[in-house]
Amino acid sequence: MGGLGAILGGGDSLWMSAAIFLLAAVVVWRAGTRLAGYADRFATATGLSGALVGLLLLGGITSLPEISTSITAAVGGSGDLAANNLVGGVALQLVVLALVDILVGREALTSIVPRPDVLAYAAMNIGLLMLIAITISAGDVDLFGTRVGAGSVLILLAYAACLMSAVAMNRGATWRPADAPAPDRSETEDRQDDAGSPAKLVLLLAVTGAVILVGGFLLTRSGESLAERTGLGASFFGAVFLGGATSLPELSSAIGAVRLKRPQMAMGDVLGGNMFNLALLGLVDVFYREAPVLGTLGPFSVVAACLGALICAVYVVGLVERRDRTVLRMGFDSAAVLAIYGIGLVVLFLLRNAS
Repeated sequence: MGGLGAILGGGDSLWMSAAIFLLAAVVVWRAGTRLAGYADRFATATGLSGALVGLLLLGGITSLPEISTSITAAVGGSGDLAANNLVGGVALQLVVLALVDILVGREALTSIVPRPDVLAYAAMNIGLLMLIAITISAGDVDLFGTRVGAGSVLILLAYAACLMSAVAMNRGATWRPADAPAPDRSETEDRQDDAGSPAKLVLLLAVTGAVILVGGFLLTRSGESLAERTGLGASFFGAVFLGGATSLPELSSAIGAVRLKRPQMAMGDVLGGNMFNLALLGLVDVFYREAPVLGTLGPFSVVAACLGALICAVYVVGLVERRDRTVLRMGFDSAAVLAIYGIGLVVLFLLRNAS
């Protein structure tokens, strides 16, 4: 317990930090894999689309580590770390889709998504990211002396509008790509019979979410301890290393969804998690009491937001084009995403002190 207490309190035991980090990573990975299976059964039992379940359910649960990490940083007065963990983590989580694409192998991930919902989710991501970039560039405004920014409230309202639009798309008839196979009604009925009780599945999802929350908290705190003396700066560390640690649930659950032949759920998971994380900026603003948090950010955060929007735009093109050609076992769009993210990392490193 002494070693764990040292980690949680910012101790400098390197081997204990590494051990806790690796153990937490394994726990989070296994929980994320199970989460995809439970979510698939829940989608089948309730009749909801995989994309919507990925957006609302998987996206929220796999973002639990970001909640604990960002709120802890905000309460501690590190607004740039809290915000850049969320804003900078968007691009990194989209790279998760490129990694998942490698598992598909013969077909590009964006060529096998049977519903257009995820196309709308990607566009919503772009809209939220641009709203954040504009707010940071123009400067946020303190709302009625509460030290909560008007921009943060606007982002929350925009997120709520996105969710309502997503639910409406699931309820109403929507177009399908011409090359997408129609669902097999008999197979769907068999899956519904095997799915289980929605109430039981909700309980399993809740327990798995709790495991991810605890594991994610230990993962990020031990990761901070491992990297605290690297001199990378809070902004770069929050956007890259902390974002990478908290992206493990998305990666494992997205891989699980693809293995279950639910590519739309995998993309909904990542895109929904990104939207949820951006909405969390409003919660960070409440706990960071020095000033509206978006008003304290600078060029680094603007570039991080624009990088996420650019990668989203690449996937929008891929979802519209639906080209099934691959390179290095991934779609051309995923390969472009990896290249863009690599260049973006260099730019963010150069701007690491300009937060």
